[in-house]
Amino acid sequence: MVITEIVGNIEEISTAGRHIEKVYLSSEDLVKRIQRVTTDHGKELGIRMAEPKDLVDGDILFMDTHNMIIVSVTNDDLLVLRPINMKQMGEIAHQLGNRHLPAQFEGEEMLVQYDYLVEELLVQLKVPYLREQRKVKKAFRPIGHHHG
Repeated sequence: MVITEIVGNIEEISTAGRHIEKVYLSSEDLVKRIQRVTTDHGKELGIRMAEPKDLVDGDILFMDTHNMIIVSVTNDDLLVLRPINMKQMGEIAHQLGNRHLPAQFEGEEMLVQYDYLVEELLVQLKVPYLREQRKVKKAFRPIGHHHG
């Protein structure tokens, strides 16, 4: 079976009464338009997205009246930043931006993928952080900018 489009997301469509199979993907795999995957029940699928759209956690790849195949994102090794004020947030955002590191935000937290150099920077700037294994809903998209 080849998947070319997303049916919906489990946040919008009920899973009630359906057998659910999951495809486990890393956040890096969410940006791949073409890939071969295997469900947790051993079914092989090809994904060839017709539109350039990233996958997100909970996306439904296949659905009929009895079955559903959904995307489940695996945990990432993350640095979870909790700056204590706007000045500290501005300083760390500036530093990370200069390094072209993608970040995500959840509530009052800034999430970046683990990097020991970033961890050293956080210690140096005294930015409160935790290192956690956590699921992110969407991919960390590389920043496609270069200095002219």
